[in-house]
Amino acid sequence: MSEALTGGCLCGAVRYTLQPGFRMKPYACHCTDCQKRTGTAFSSHMGVMEKDLEISGELDEGYFVQPSGAKSILIGCAKCRSRIYAKSDARRGFASLRWGTLDTSKDMSPQAHLWVSSKQPWIVIPEGVPALDTQPDSPEAWLNLLAPDQ
Repeated sequence: MSEALTGGCLCGAVRYTLQPGFRMKPYACHCTDCQKRTGTAFSSHMGVMEKDLEISGELDEGYFVQPSGAKSILIGCAKCRSRIYAKSDARRGFASLRWGTLDTSKDMSPQAHLWVSSKQPWIVIPEGVPALDTQPDSPEAWLNLLAPDQ
């Protein structure tokens, strides 16, 4: 993608610019971990390179250990606790941006739905949008599903 995108937290204390670079298509994750973390039916993610995020404002971090043993680090606003992105020690340099924090999030929609095996029953996946029972099982499968259009 060739344009910079901006976003921020709920209270405005944290602002960021996502510089042009590698960006995966946005997706929705319906896993029970995301449901508990967000307090809602799913979370919205977009894979980006962490180096492309320029962030201002005070951040805090939380973490949890995934079933694989990888440590996920959640990064967000220290004031309002809005989560901006996550990263994993298993995928250094890569970040999972919460695309709902983008100023232009209304212009986006999930290009895939993951972990639909645990989605809330009232969620209806649009016809023609890929829906996986779990998640891609390799980096190549992630790219095949969500790589940016060339």
